[in-house]
Amino acid sequence: VQLVESGGGSARTGGSLKLSCVTSGLAFRDATIAWFRQAPGKEREGVSCVSAPDLSEYYLHSVKGRFFISKDYGEETSWLQMNSLKPEDAGVYYCAAMYGSRRGLPQSSEVQFWGKGTLVTVSS
Repeated sequence: VQLVESGGGSARTGGSLKLSCVTSGLAFRDATIAWFRQAPGKEREGVSCVSAPDLSEYYLHSVKGRFFISKDYGEETSWLQMNSLKPEDAGVYYCAAMYGSRRGLPQSSEVQFWGKGTLVTVSS
């Protein structure tokens, strides 16, 4: 299984970025896809996930209404649209996958597959 993120980069406060996670080798329809982030000196935290099989979406409270997750079965890809970015949104963003459904954001320990991450920086 491979998860490959792209779309990271630099944005100004209030700007937008769209992250992509292309998967391969994953039973995509059976997998919950999540996005985590890790800022320097901080623990990795779950930002959003879209659960299998009903596509329920969950968000970290601080990103609700600004970030939007999506998942396309045909392309076996997930996206994280990030709007109204804030400096505290900066960090390495990781795509993650785990089989089964989730009710709420997963913990890192529940993740079965990780991408290598993509860096997001936000300048004021």
